[in-house]
Amino acid sequence: MGLSRKYANTITQGPTPADVARAPGLPYPSGWSALAFSDELRPGTVLTRPLLGEDVVLYRLRTGGVRAVRPYCPHLGAHLGLAGLDGDDLVCPFHSFAFGPDGSCVRTGYGTPPPKAPLDAIPVHEVNGAVFVWRHHDGREPDWRIPAWRAIAGLPTRHVTWEMAGNVQEVIENSVDIGHFATLHGWVRAELGAPIAYEETNFHVSMRVRESAPLIGEFDVEVEVDGYGLACLQAEIHTPRFGLRMYTQVMPTAIAPNRMQLRQANRVTVTEPSWSTPGLARTVTRAVTRALEWPLFRSSCAFTAADFPIWHHKRYQQPPRLGPGDGPIGAFRHWARKFYPAEGVESRSAAHADRSLERAAPERVNSPGG
Repeated sequence: MGLSRKYANTITQGPTPADVARAPGLPYPSGWSALAFSDELRPGTVLTRPLLGEDVVLYRLRTGGVRAVRPYCPHLGAHLGLAGLDGDDLVCPFHSFAFGPDGSCVRTGYGTPPPKAPLDAIPVHEVNGAVFVWRHHDGREPDWRIPAWRAIAGLPTRHVTWEMAGNVQEVIENSVDIGHFATLHGWVRAELGAPIAYEETNFHVSMRVRESAPLIGEFDVEVEVDGYGLACLQAEIHTPRFGLRMYTQVMPTAIAPNRMQLRQANRVTVTEPSWSTPGLARTVTRAVTRALEWPLFRSSCAFTAADFPIWHHKRYQQPPRLGPGDGPIGAFRHWARKFYPAEGVESRSAAHADRSLERAAPERVNSPGG
């Protein structure tokens, strides 16, 4: 009886995560990917972070600059995530070969002339309190950047990182999935204020939203979203009735097939009251902002987290069967194709369908009555 109970408790139940299920996914996107928040990478710190099925080693120089390199020492392949910093030199833990800020080998552990064996550097870009690295499927150098966002650049924010199954494009795509804001997030109404504006590597969404809250009732919210590649969303959420503005930056990063990390940073501002003197108004505004920062951050995280079970278990449906009220998902997917290899999303999905048919074919032939 005890044995039967033990095995009964190990029955797998519930939806299978997308990465475990090997659900149809997407190729790794090209462009920038956030690997850390700036305050995680203090001078002298060495971090290892996953990206596109590989490790990336990040470290910060005493002068403040950030370096990103592939993880293996060019000498004999030791993992540089175990390295330390001697001043601005990254020192391999195996034979103490040291590499200068430009990546060149500057000395060995035995005092012999250093070989011409530079580190394999990866382009890195630090902006808006986050550290991004660049990877492109055809090996090209960065040809666009995520711009500084005046709303949070250099200013204190609260931030968090999660990890789950899912595809990064679907995080960015959520900003144009108008229908899910009512069905999943509970907005009374959401509609586009203007057609979505697409440029080469960025887009802009303007929404008018009707919210509802206990004891307050319904109120209007203005939402402006800027997307940069498949790497970053910046949302300005303005509630005129309360003089509140929340600035939210969402950054998904592909770390393995159908698996991602998701970083979010928030900052809140409150409009200074017009009924007071300037000095008192600033004091009141600071006090209100401090009081609201934490609860509004938790609320923003909860809003984002409502999508987690969906992303964690869904497959990338291509082609989608869209209906009225969905929002311009098709146009967004057309724009997003540029961030993938030439074979594109459609051929990846078709290949998966072909493999599924191949696996199913013998079962049909050998089935009773077949």
